[in-house]
Amino acid sequence: MKLRKATNAGMMDCKNALQEAEGDFEKAVDIIRKKGLIIASKRADREAKEGCVLATADGKKAVIVSLNCETDFVAKNENFIRFTQQILDTAMDNLPADANALSAIKMDGRTIADQIAEQTGVIGEKLELSFYGKIEAEDTVAYIHPGNKLATIVGFNKKADDQVKKDVAMQTAAMAPVSVDKNDVPAEVVAKELEIGREKAREEGKPENMLDKIAEGRLNKFYQESTLLNQAFVKDSKQTIKAYLQSNDKDLTVTSFVRFTLND
Repeated sequence: MKLRKATNAGMMDCKNALQEAEGDFEKAVDIIRKKGLIIASKRADREAKEGCVLATADGKKAVIVSLNCETDFVAKNENFIRFTQQILDTAMDNLPADANALSAIKMDGRTIADQIAEQTGVIGEKLELSFYGKIEAEDTVAYIHPGNKLATIVGFNKKADDQVKKDVAMQTAAMAPVSVDKNDVPAEVVAKELEIGREKAREEGKPENMLDKIAEGRLNKFYQESTLLNQAFVKDSKQTIKAYLQSNDKDLTVTSFVRFTLND
């Protein structure tokens, strides 16, 4: 039971490891870890499309992580969710630069990367830390959609009402904006949308000298649908998110957000 608690391995695996180690606890732990690394290498080419997406926010910082696995059965397992939560808490405590830096952090004396490999042996499925994101702002909020397959974190320029923050986080989850405002849309995305607009207009038989103007109009529609501040508020489509924020505090705005889902 002590070995099982330390490694999360099954009872028979623990029994066999202790027998092989002739009762040496530390040696038995190493046997189980090595078994996990061997299984992890054998399953390296498997696809891990299921998993658990969690997020958390505290004051001026927020983080989001996704630990992937092969099946939904494992994704819903309490131990797997708890393990993902431990990684999330470690990310929150350390705010590493990226997923590779997070994987290298030690958690209970071993790196997260090693523990993920070891858990592959325990669980029998490929596991991978597929995503990590963070936000630092004057105020933050996190939202996890039921089912742990979608989560968002949002940063604000000043302290905001809790309900307002939750509404904006849920808006981000539901409407999947590409950026905060139209000025934040990457240039390559703008160029692509303009080209799509021109091509559609051309297919509709519009005059060549009108294509650019029509494309600009469709780009503006794209901004309204795909940038957070310009989207119609899902709870009240008569106002945009920007208007909703300003109705609560005229100086309040969103500075950044991160959205991740296993469904994309």
